[in-house]
Amino acid sequence: MGFFNFFSKKEKKETLDTGLQNTKASVFSKLTHAVAGKSKVDEDVLDNLEDVLITSDVGVDTTLDIIHNIEARVARDKYVGTSELNRILKEEIINLLATDGSPDTEGFEIPSLNRPYVILVVGVNGVGKTTTIAKLAYQFKAEGKKVVLGAADTFRAAAVEQLSIWGERIGVPVVKQKMGADPASVAYDTLAHATVEHADVVIIDTAGRLHNKIGLMNELTKIKKVMQKIDVNTPDQVLLVLDGSTGQNAFEQAKQFVKATEVTALAITKLDGTAKGGVVIGISHQMKVPVKYIGLGEKMTDLQPFNRIEFVESLFSNQ
Repeated sequence: MGFFNFFSKKEKKETLDTGLQNTKASVFSKLTHAVAGKSKVDEDVLDNLEDVLITSDVGVDTTLDIIHNIEARVARDKYVGTSELNRILKEEIINLLATDGSPDTEGFEIPSLNRPYVILVVGVNGVGKTTTIAKLAYQFKAEGKKVVLGAADTFRAAAVEQLSIWGERIGVPVVKQKMGADPASVAYDTLAHATVEHADVVIIDTAGRLHNKIGLMNELTKIKKVMQKIDVNTPDQVLLVLDGSTGQNAFEQAKQFVKATEVTALAITKLDGTAKGGVVIGISHQMKVPVKYIGLGEKMTDLQPFNRIEFVESLFSNQ
């Protein structure tokens, strides 16, 4: 049973629309203002559209790519009415999100392996990293998979305690050591335990700090090398968790982490209650790293596997 069997298609759309409500309201009102009094897409409309996208936290570089593509379509088609702008905008952004080179799958598809599938989770404190891990574990368990968590954020005692509480709450074992323990040692113990227990999925929490890129890179490299003593194929994913409500700050964090380690996927949280949901588009496009999950609320089921078409359709509608 996959995650989307939890809900009907209607319920999934309602969760997405509700979670993006503030961003949707902001974007749609700005789009309406951008084309006010205009029947044709001209230079003024495109200038206004550029402002809409930038102030919606899509990012300057991504915005310029979108505007360039729309300009090309307008030049080719000669006459493009403002009534068509919404459709064209959605098409261009959906195409843009497809250029990260990843398969167009929703969330992580856990293959049938003779070993645990290992997800290493990175991100600064406060972005919702630990709760994202818990929600992923909950969803994998609900799919019938055996999950083990590793508390390798040993820099902060509260992180170990928080993950332990979540593990108890959702009925998933947590491998941990005392505060200050070697994170790589915790990761090794976690994978060793999961291997013996024939677990399907291992999710490992790592230190939530980015004060020193070299230190972070060395720590994550050590974690990988130590785990590879058990299995040379690990980790399968390095998931970067970002707080979408911080807008361009999330983009800056993404750049730092992508420089420091081999990030393979993104989870963008806290999109409910913010008007900065456009950051999802810019981060994915600029980093060339696929968004795999988006956080739309507090419930365990509010972490949704990302579908670029559904996301863009929702973002640029007023429903």
